Amino acid sequence: MSNKLHPSTKLGEVKLKVSDLERSLTFYQEVVGFRIFRQDDRIAKLTADGETVLLVLEEVPNATVVPRRSASGLYHFAILVPTRKALGLSLRKLLDSGIHIGQADHLVSEALYISDPDGNGIEIYRDRPRAEWEYDSQGYVKMSSDPIDWDGLLEEAKDSQWQGLQPDTTIGHVHFHVGDLHKAKQFYCDALGFDVEADLMRQMGAIFLGAGRYHHHIGLNIWAGAGAPPAPTNGTGIDYFTIVLPNDEELEKTVQSATQAGLAVEQGAGYWFVKDPSQITVRLVAHS
Repeated sequence: MSNKLHPSTKLGEVKLKVSDLERSLTFYQEVVGFRIFRQDDRIAKLTADGETVLLVLEEVPNATVVPRRSASGLYHFAILVPTRKALGLSLRKLLDSGIHIGQADHLVSEALYISDPDGNGIEIYRDRPRAEWEYDSQGYVKMSSDPIDWDGLLEEAKDSQWQGLQPDTTIGHVHFHVGDLHKAKQFYCDALGFDVEADLMRQMGAIFLGAGRYHHHIGLNIWAGAGAPPAPTNGTGIDYFTIVLPNDEELEKTVQSATQAGLAVEQGAGYWFVKDPSQITVRLVAHS
């Protein structure tokens, strides 16, 4: 491989297309815990710390709500909270809201799963310390989908008041339905420089990719079916997600690697962008 992503690579803001901005804003503020950073006519930028934009919502005219597992695109984006107590507070808030909650103990993390009003998948999770992560004989990180400790999480929250997402909340990873796992792997690994951290192609039709030995920044699956087409242009779901390189030099290296792989990389205002095989826009930026 011509390029490996720098181990300090992280994810940045995610942009979603929604059918009703005001409805989505109510949900993302009152249930998830974001705050509005800036709002225009059809676009709102959301933050956890008042300074860093983590989520952008755009209302699409005449939007088509994409049914679950009907197209390639978003499976979920994942909000990483800093502590187990923060996850417990989120769990209590979600229970109080009455929405459906999925859950899983992934060994490396504890995760809650919900959907927004358009069916966009959301994971809220906390990582266990890296010293507790285990690896198999091939060097892949061990992950599972065991039941979470509901009572233990709620006990962490105790009588503390939920005040929304904590300031040091980040976007931890994104997970996509794709039509072709091999093409997606070539794009994210060979062209951009991610490593395979868990290969579950044969067992469950999924692979997990990361930088710096993180359990995964990118999840890919074929659960919408092999050959699943991209969502329509006016469909709800993912518009773009952001890969944040630690400096301008690393950004330039990644752009060059993608260009050498034959990808059409274009420059925007302070960022570069390229589309993956499922037509998801990947923004590449340097940490500021």
